[in-house]
Amino acid sequence: MSRGSAERGVRVSLVRLSPTVHREGDHGFIKTRVEMARQKGVSGYIGDGSNRWSAVHRLDAAPMFRLSLEKAQPGAIRHAVGEESVTTRTIAEAIAKGLGVPAASIATDAAMAHFGWIGRFFSIDAPASSALTQKRMGWKPTHATLMQDVEAGHYFAT
Repeated sequence: MSRGSAERGVRVSLVRLSPTVHREGDHGFIKTRVEMARQKGVSGYIGDGSNRWSAVHRLDAAPMFRLSLEKAQPGAIRHAVGEESVTTRTIAEAIAKGLGVPAASIATDAAMAHFGWIGRFFSIDAPASSALTQKRMGWKPTHATLMQDVEAGHYFAT
């Protein structure tokens, strides 16, 4: 469905998820980063690691879909963002601590060689806000933060 469908009377509501949707059992971005750090023996971040990622706990994201079906205006775009800007250095350092490996800066021109395909995404500065979504939908993230989930240790189980 596209926003054009809304113009034809189809009730469409878009939910934009954070790049990192996390919870125990996650096999996405963080698990990929953990496995990469395990294989390389270093948890890397690109440059100074100040580029930002947004994140949302899976149990916070799920109600946003329900709320969008129930409340959103046709054609509305909602952002399921629990945390607006976790730096990639913070992520890399938490992974390093969990694995007992060093965290280290990877030069931008070496990112693809070090990180492979995910290097392109990991280098993006992608903060996002859900302030309007929270206000308009009455949605409030309440579950664990990304760092709380990483620190819980389930990403490090083999």
